[in-house]
Amino acid sequence: MHADIVFTGGTVRTGAADAPVHDALAVTGGRITALGAPALAARGPRTTVVDLAGGALLPAFGDGHVHPVMGGLGLAGVPVRDRGSVEEIVETVRAWAAEHPETEWITGDGFDPWLAPDGRFDARRLDAAVPDRPVVLRTMDHHTAWVNSEALRRAGYTACTPDPTGGEILRRDGSSEPLGTLREFGALGPVLALIPTASHEAQVAALREAAARFAAAGVTWVQDAWVEPHQADVWVTAATTEPGLPLRADLAFVLEPDGWRERLLRFTADREKVESSAPGLLTARSVKFFADGVIESGTAALLEPYTDCPHSHGIANWTPGELAEAVTAVDALGFRAHLHAIGDGGVRTALDAIEAAVGANGARDRRPVIAHAQLIDPTDLARFAALGVVANLQPLWAQPDPLMTELTLPRIGPERGGRQYQIAALLGSGARLSFGSDWPVTAHEPLRGIATAVTRQTPEGVPEGGWLPEERIDLDTALAAYSAGCAHQAFEEKEWGALRPGMRADLVHLAADPAETAPADLARLPVLGTWLAGRRTHDATTPRSTRAGRR
Repeated sequence: MHADIVFTGGTVRTGAADAPVHDALAVTGGRITALGAPALAARGPRTTVVDLAGGALLPAFGDGHVHPVMGGLGLAGVPVRDRGSVEEIVETVRAWAAEHPETEWITGDGFDPWLAPDGRFDARRLDAAVPDRPVVLRTMDHHTAWVNSEALRRAGYTACTPDPTGGEILRRDGSSEPLGTLREFGALGPVLALIPTASHEAQVAALREAAARFAAAGVTWVQDAWVEPHQADVWVTAATTEPGLPLRADLAFVLEPDGWRERLLRFTADREKVESSAPGLLTARSVKFFADGVIESGTAALLEPYTDCPHSHGIANWTPGELAEAVTAVDALGFRAHLHAIGDGGVRTALDAIEAAVGANGARDRRPVIAHAQLIDPTDLARFAALGVVANLQPLWAQPDPLMTELTLPRIGPERGGRQYQIAALLGSGARLSFGSDWPVTAHEPLRGIATAVTRQTPEGVPEGGWLPEERIDLDTALAAYSAGCAHQAFEEKEWGALRPGMRADLVHLAADPAETAPADLARLPVLGTWLAGRRTHDATTPRSTRAGRR
């Protein structure tokens, strides 16, 4: 039987330790059917031959923690991402508002939280640009918002407003007046609730734009780690109407402490709707929890106080007992817990909740996920493997960028600062690892994260030898975390994540073999093609495909 597609003319890296490299791969009916010489022999008159042109074919990437709808919608707001100063942001807001006089709420995502001293942004700076319409800008981590006075007024925030549960309203020095910086969702929520929700059609378009970007980066599966109740319908529409989606996804319904018990029935109904509407493409098997905030804002939960704020341990979004009860309830319904935990206190609370669920519901292969795990207490490191937890890390964060040097390290000091993003230590403990981007928080391209995991350096090559170099990992391990590791997280390791006969043909074509590429150049290695079950979803080449009988 002749193959539908044969890839040749380059290196085929299977991701398998026993036979990692071949020179050809054949695909029939969306699945891999042969490698090496048998693949070349499978060519027939109707076979499409893809010339790898000296590049490499690898298992396609996954992304174990990402926000496609949110990120896609953020592309349509004020373009504040990558602005280099407060002044540049203000001028960008001023110009955008003038160009969009009909827009009532002016929003933007992705600016850097270190651009103002101590991450304190003043509403009066935005008032000078837009005094009469509300402005809401969210930092790249989405845990902090910079708002103008009109936004504060509409939310009812005054000098008499106390800090809400699970949030902080920063105040002016020497005053109780709100400054214009809101931290964590307890404080952001009343403002965000006032912003008109994007239409269903706009959200579908945003999701498709995001999915196309992931396909262009070689990604064929994502974990949507923050699905609001109405967004299940967004995914179903995008997946079941033309032109469809170029990737698979698992949806994680977000569960917040307030009224969480009442929401669970909807989750089970939405799971059934999603999986019956788009079988083989969409699953909805996860529930997302926020155990804490982020270190750069002083809101991640720490076991010991912050170095720069000795009275504060950060913000725990759930009490330990309530989180354990909620995770146990979710686990009993067959969902996988997916917990955001940044600080060592947040990580411990997340581990304790998972342990409670195991004790209550019995042993099984549940693969709960703790995402980020930036700071882990040494006594908790071995618990990841013991509890079967998948550590989903964002390798692009493991570098001494300004977020780290200007905000994070001053907040936690050198001892805790020296044990962040323990990728190698987690692997050495026996924990299962997957990688993700947390886009739109940071760049979505896996190769950028892989480069950082291997070097622990900034794009400029700083520091020499890498930051916390003992936590560097080798290239094969980093590639596997973005492919086989994500497949394991998805319970689909028998379907994708490696290139073996019988597995789905989820493939990525790189312009060069990453093993022959300098580590510093990995981030710039072009992705020339992506295939989802043998269907091409991205093509960055001048057409190279031919019919075997016409060569």
